Amino acid sequence: MIAPAMADSTLAQRLLDGDRRALARAISLVEDDRPEGWELVKQVYPHTGKAAVVGFTGPPGVGKSTLIGALTKLRREAGRSVGVLSIDPSSPFTQGALLGDRIRLSEHFLDQGVFIRSMANRGALGGLSEAALQAALLLDAAGRQDVFVETVGVGQAEIDIIDHADTIVLVLMPGSGDSIQALKAGVMEIPDVIVINKADHPLTDTMVREIRGVLSLANLDHTPEEGAHGPEGRVGSWRVPIVKTEASNGTGVPELVQRLDEHRTHILAEGHLDERRARNLRNEVLAIATARMRRRLEQELHGDAEFKSLIEQVIERRLDPASAAAALLERPAAP
Repeated sequence: MIAPAMADSTLAQRLLDGDRRALARAISLVEDDRPEGWELVKQVYPHTGKAAVVGFTGPPGVGKSTLIGALTKLRREAGRSVGVLSIDPSSPFTQGALLGDRIRLSEHFLDQGVFIRSMANRGALGGLSEAALQAALLLDAAGRQDVFVETVGVGQAEIDIIDHADTIVLVLMPGSGDSIQALKAGVMEIPDVIVINKADHPLTDTMVREIRGVLSLANLDHTPEEGAHGPEGRVGSWRVPIVKTEASNGTGVPELVQRLDEHRTHILAEGHLDERRARNLRNEVLAIATARMRRRLEQELHGDAEFKSLIEQVIERRLDPASAAAALLERPAAP
């Protein structure tokens, strides 16, 4: 029997002490699916749960990375340490990240209080791979007070950020077909805060009205009167605020900081933070278990004659896919 890989206790301690190189090494270990990486996460997990995790989603090109850069600047001016995970679609050939959004955060590269990492989603259906979720925990364990997680896309395959963040920010821009599609895709129940970036566009006010109309249908609308003097909200009294920004010059970003702080204050006061995290951790356990079960199944079926016969029957239209799957599930488990 092969002994299980052991986590490097020195690396774990350096990570907990906030060492940037240790953090980078730890993320690389989980990204490469190394057993010692998972052991390291296991070792530092009791020290997590302190960071404020904010998820950013929205169509490509709306300026999420620029917005996160401007937000990071204000958080650093307030003396807070920041970790940024930019989750990119992966190359189907190399499994590497395609977009490399760290370029837009280059002004923070030399700041020791900021840690930035681009990661590929490795084809994960929901946009977040197992490694990305563990990387967020590692940033938390390393003492980053704010963790910003950026994903690409707002379709049904890209919204699982809602299960892994304390606050969800949906970023849109006026005049974008993708943003208009987002209004129709049922994603308005996702965000706690909506940002309209590049708000110098002449269609900005029109888009604000459209968003309020969509939100009002679900009783999630925000009006200036309701949101001007305190936290309003989606959960309980929270009503989703709409913030207009021009991230390239910082316009509106201080208001976004205020709204994020208001939302966190609200969910803490109402006890919703613990509820969200309990739900998030449950879903994360199920997601990791599902992914590993699939990998295990694929390994067990590699070269399996009975499975090959099932697939041939499906290809020849003699058996439908659902019946083939049912037959597969009814097989006795491998010893």
